Amino acid sequence: MYLADRGPTAATAPTDADQGRTDRAAQPGRALRAIPATVLALGTVSLITDVSSEMVTAVLPLYVVAGLGLSPLGFGVLDGVYNGVSGLVRLFGGHLADRGRRHKAVAVAGYGLSALCKPLLLFVHTLPLISGVLALDRTGKGIRTAPRDAMISLASTPENRGRAFGVHRAMDTGGALLGPIVAFLVLGMAADGYDAVFTVSFCIAALGVLVLVLFVPGGRAPAVTAGPAGADAAPAGDGAAAASPPVTLRSALALLRIPDVRRLTVTATLLGLTTVSDAFVYLMVQHRLGISERLFPLLPLGTAFFFLVLAMPLGVLADRVGRRRVFLGGHVALLLAYGLLLMPLHNDALPFVVLALHGTFYAATDGVLPAAAAGAVPAELRASGLALIGTGQALARFCCSIAFGAAWTVIGDQAVLGIAMAGLAVCAGWAAYALRGPETA
Repeated sequence: MYLADRGPTAATAPTDADQGRTDRAAQPGRALRAIPATVLALGTVSLITDVSSEMVTAVLPLYVVAGLGLSPLGFGVLDGVYNGVSGLVRLFGGHLADRGRRHKAVAVAGYGLSALCKPLLLFVHTLPLISGVLALDRTGKGIRTAPRDAMISLASTPENRGRAFGVHRAMDTGGALLGPIVAFLVLGMAADGYDAVFTVSFCIAALGVLVLVLFVPGGRAPAVTAGPAGADAAPAGDGAAAASPPVTLRSALALLRIPDVRRLTVTATLLGLTTVSDAFVYLMVQHRLGISERLFPLLPLGTAFFFLVLAMPLGVLADRVGRRRVFLGGHVALLLAYGLLLMPLHNDALPFVVLALHGTFYAATDGVLPAAAAGAVPAELRASGLALIGTGQALARFCCSIAFGAAWTVIGDQAVLGIAMAGLAVCAGWAAYALRGPETA
C-alpha cells in the first residue's frame, strides 16, 4: 500500500555489500531503479518541504528590507540566524538519532517543528520576534538534516552514494524551484500577499510531514558492530547490540581524530567563511540590474533550475572521478559567479550566467560533501559525523552572513564582495592542497 512497504524495513535493511550487488547489476540507463526506495521517499518529503521553505525564503529579503525597513546589517543578522541556528543544533539531532537509533523519529520531530513555525510569521513584525521564529524554524532543520542524510547514506552503497545524494538533492531542489513560483503566484493573486504566502507555506509543510510519517520506512535502526575508523560497520546479529560502543557526545567529537573527517570538517568550515549568503547574491543581482520587487522572488529559480539539472550528473561524476574534486570544482564555479558580479558589465545575460554558476556550485557541493564524509564515518555514528562536518560549515556561513551585512553597510556591496572573493580563492587553494591524495570509499 505504501512505498515503505516496498522498501527495506529497519529490521531488514540491506548491508552495503548486499545493496552493492544489486546496484552493480543495474545498467547505467536504469540509474533511478538502482536508487533505494528510502532515498526516493525522503526525496519526495524534501521536495514538498522545500516548496514550503523556499516560498518564505524567496520573499523574506524583500519583506524585511523593503516591507519592514531593515538595513543590510539588520538583514545580515536575520539571515545569519536563518542559516546558522541549524548548525548549532545539528550535532544534537545527529547525536539523538544515533543514540536511540531512531533516525526517522528524530527527522519527523525536525520537520514538524519547522512546519509549526510558518503560521507564526503572520504575527511577528519586528526583528527580534522574526529572528526568534526563524531560529525555531532552523532548529527544526538542524534536528532533521543529519538523521535524513544518515538514512540516505546507510541505504546506499559506498560506490553509489554520490548518485543517491544527487537524486535526493535533485528532488529537494525541485521543491526549491517550485517554491518561488508558488510565492510569485500567491503575491500576485492575494491582497495581503505576504500573509497569504506564509499561510500556504504552512499547509504545504504539513503535507510534507504527513508523507514522511506514512511513506518513509521507520522503526529502530539495526545495531551495528564497531568497524575500523572510517569504514562502514556491519549490522549486528541477534543479541549483538551490546557489541556497539555507546553513542555519546564525546564519541561524536572524537571523530575529529579520524584524519579524513578532520580534513573535511576544517575544509568545509574555511570555505563556509567565504561563502556569501544566497539572499545577498540575489540582492546584488537585483541592485546591479534594477529588477523590480515583484520579480525578485523569481531570482532563486535560476539557481534552483541548474541545481536540479546538474545534481544527479555531478553526483555520478563524483562517484567516478572523486567527490573531493567535484566539491572543489563547485567552489571554482562560485568564484566565477563572484567575479561576474564585480565586473563592470551591463548585459541582459549576466543574471542568467551568475545564477547558472550559483546553481552549479550547489549541485557540486550540497550532496557531494555528505557523500564524501559518509565513507569516513563509522555507520554507528553516521548521523553524528555528518552533523559534525555540517555544523562547522553552517556556523562558518552564519559568521560570513553577519560580517558581509555589516561590511556592506560600511563599505558597500562591491568592495565587500571583492574581499569575499579573495578569501574564497585562498581557502579553495588551501583545500586543494589539504584534500589531495586518495579518499575513503
